[in-house]
Amino acid sequence: MNRKIKILYTIPNFDTAGSGKVLFDLAKGLDKEQFDVAIACSSTKGAFFQEVKNLGLPVYIRSLTKPIKPYYSLLFRIRENIKFIKTHQIDIVHSWHWSSDWTEVVASRLGGAKFVYTKKAMTWGNVHWKIRSYLSDFIITINEEMKSYFPTKKGQQLIPLGLDTEYYNPELFQKKETAVFKIITVANLVPVKGIEVLIDAIKILNNADVYLEIVGDDRTEYASELSKIIKELGLQKQISILGKHKDVRPFLGQADLYIIPSKKEGMPMALVEAMCMGVPVLGSNITGINFVLKEFPELLFEVGNSSDLAERINEVMRWTTEQREEKGGTLRNYVVSHFSYASFIKAHEELYTKLAR
Repeated sequence: MNRKIKILYTIPNFDTAGSGKVLFDLAKGLDKEQFDVAIACSSTKGAFFQEVKNLGLPVYIRSLTKPIKPYYSLLFRIRENIKFIKTHQIDIVHSWHWSSDWTEVVASRLGGAKFVYTKKAMTWGNVHWKIRSYLSDFIITINEEMKSYFPTKKGQQLIPLGLDTEYYNPELFQKKETAVFKIITVANLVPVKGIEVLIDAIKILNNADVYLEIVGDDRTEYASELSKIIKELGLQKQISILGKHKDVRPFLGQADLYIIPSKKEGMPMALVEAMCMGVPVLGSNITGINFVLKEFPELLFEVGNSSDLAERINEVMRWTTEQREEKGGTLRNYVVSHFSYASFIKAHEELYTKLAR
């Protein structure tokens, strides 16, 4: 191909999940001498959207997905998306949609584009996921277990999500010494994140010197439930829900421990960010989290077990400041070696080049 390879990234919005930041980094980092990049999303929702606009790339407010039913009218309903792909001469559509929708791949293929999707979440099993996967030219997985979802699919590759390790750098923030042992968790506040397990663990600890900051949207129904639990347990002086913040580094920079108690994850970038900031971490022993922490099994606790988590927190609290700093440094070095931005970009550039031949 003599001209630049035209890539169209699709995503519902840049508001509800960490994958929006990953897509942002990918779109920003691709070699613009080789690739012509554009983005399509369904809405302008979220403060981060303006940063996406500031990249200077074409951003189209449109959805390439359509309701699957009724089947008889599907081709008629996706005709505008087919035309859009043809008009813009898109070579590769790379979807970051979380759902099992397969209308997007049909429109892409009929529009003459190759279709790639990144499997972000552990949801699997319904027929629509299988149709989407069968029709796709290539599937990118983000943890080792996901590969088993597609046993007969040759067009797949494990590409762990990458992080800008210079941006997430603890040296950019001066940690303040306090008598409080500060724990932090960062999450999209929905029930699957298991934050109530962490709150229960704080209650079990019964230590007034422990303080938990929950960074996430405090307007959700789940956040309201968590606030109710905090009040019922009498933990208002020890736990705060801080709302959603575009830049979590200042909070991570002041933390003694990061905890992710999720029940289900693909590859949690909030965990990787904390590790990259040199913060000791604990995570529930589930796929996705144990992929990120596969060389640190001592940092895993039984999912849903608040007593086990409380015991692990106590262990970390017994570490000296030097031991916590040493563990944090080890975790940061691991992220730099295994989840680097440069490796992430290179793997995608090589894949796109191969698909466009």
